[in-house]
Amino acid sequence: MKSLLNLKIGTRLGAGFGAVLLLLAAVVGLGLNAMADIQSRLNGIVTENNVKIAAVNDMADSIRDIAILDGNLILLQDDAAMREESKKISVARERYTEARGRLAKLLASTEGKGLLTQIDEKVGVLVPLNGQLSEFALQNKNEEATALFISKFQPAVRAVLVELDSMDAHQNKRSREANEQAGAGYVQARNLMLALGAFAILAGMAIAWFITRTITRPIGEAVEVAEKVAAGDISSRIEVHSNDETGRLMSALKAMNESLVRIVREVRTGTDTIATASSQIASGNQDLSSRTEEQASSLEETAASMEELTSTVKQNADNARQANQLAVSASEVALKGGSVVSQVVDTMGSIDASSKKIVDIIGVIDGIAFQTNILALNAAVEAARAGEQGRGFAVVASEVRSLAQRSAAAAKEIKTLIGDSVEKVEEGSKQVAEAGRTMEEIVGSVKRVTDIMGEITAASQEQTSGIEQINQAITQMDQVTQQNAALVEEASAAAQSLQEQAGSLVQAVSVFKLGDHEVVAPARPGFTRITPIRPIRPVQPVARNTAKPVLKRPATQALPGRRTGTPAAQLAMAADAKGDWTEF
Repeated sequence: MKSLLNLKIGTRLGAGFGAVLLLLAAVVGLGLNAMADIQSRLNGIVTENNVKIAAVNDMADSIRDIAILDGNLILLQDDAAMREESKKISVARERYTEARGRLAKLLASTEGKGLLTQIDEKVGVLVPLNGQLSEFALQNKNEEATALFISKFQPAVRAVLVELDSMDAHQNKRSREANEQAGAGYVQARNLMLALGAFAILAGMAIAWFITRTITRPIGEAVEVAEKVAAGDISSRIEVHSNDETGRLMSALKAMNESLVRIVREVRTGTDTIATASSQIASGNQDLSSRTEEQASSLEETAASMEELTSTVKQNADNARQANQLAVSASEVALKGGSVVSQVVDTMGSIDASSKKIVDIIGVIDGIAFQTNILALNAAVEAARAGEQGRGFAVVASEVRSLAQRSAAAAKEIKTLIGDSVEKVEEGSKQVAEAGRTMEEIVGSVKRVTDIMGEITAASQEQTSGIEQINQAITQMDQVTQQNAALVEEASAAAQSLQEQAGSLVQAVSVFKLGDHEVVAPARPGFTRITPIRPIRPVQPVARNTAKPVLKRPATQALPGRRTGTPAAQLAMAADAKGDWTEF
């Protein structure tokens, strides 16, 4: 049963209608089967029994016609008439044979075949008599023919007719039996169809009652629950017994009822929270009023201090500007000194290069003097070998050698002096290069000092501009303080309205019955009327720079260390609907 209740309504309706339709189909099938059986029996009566009876009647008529024709043949004397009667006898025999063939094809029962056999036996006796009688008649042997006709032929004809009557009675009996069987089949089929029809009706009623009950009962429970909820009673316990559409409806109502219970309980808790929060808002408004007065006096002191600070910052800015100009001049002088030192370094480098070239030239002269000395020595040797003839040449060679030695000594002295000069020039170049680097560092330091002085000047200007903006901010803070004073009064009125709305909310949810206790309205706390603070004297600002806007903090930004997640804070933010609350 529970598995049936878990089926969907459409499935249950389909199964119920399907069962009823199956029963109706069974009734229709049985009816059609019975009608087919009756039709078969009636067809047997019409197409078989009646045909067999007609064949038996045709056979009997043929036998009677043969008997009559044989009698006529005996009585006739004319040959042509006799031949005509003989032809009619042949036609009657053929008709009998054709009717007998039709009957033999249709006979299926043993009794019918037995009767046909008896008929054939009787006809087998009649046929020779018929031939003999026709022969006597055609030979005009009327007396023999008459005697044979009366003594043997007529009894044989009656015997055949008796058998044919038996066959006819048998076929009529079978027709009656078939008719009776068809009637009995009709009665049986009718009774069975009535029984199945009654069962189908009862089953349909039972299925309809069951399906209707499984649908209307949960719907009635759902309607009862909905009426209770509409009346404010949400303490009903809803039970779900199925998984069909009505079960899903009850599940939804159960979830809705539980949600309503949870919401009402949350509303009850929320009203208590609102009452507490409204009391905190009133206390906070009083505290805010006193802090606003303190802030107003602090603004006056801040304005006076800002006037002094403005004059000091202006003087610092002027001094910084003059120091910046001096630093720029010093930087230019340092740059010129660095340029001159750089030129000196280049000149010392040229002198160093020229001294090195002179040393090279003196080296060449020293080499020439050495070679000249060697040549003079060789010349002296050759003059000594020549004897008296080479004595004059030896003197010249000796002088040349002496000159070469003095040239080499002078070259060495010059080379030594030039070397000392080159070393001193290199040392001077290094010192000049060091002086050049020192000048570059001086120039860089002067530039950095100049940049720092420029930054100090720019910072002083920005300080001046910032102080002007602070003056503007103080003026705006004066206006904001006045707005805050007005908003404190509005917040007080909003807190009182919030308390009234909380009471109305309690009364609204008091109609709901949770089954545990009724809603009790919380006590309303008292409120303190906030007195507006005195107006604050506007601060006289210094010369304002309108190039930069005054930076303001967003109205909804919370102060550091203050929690904004409490109910009181949330309600204060929600009640602010007429103006922006600015904190600073």
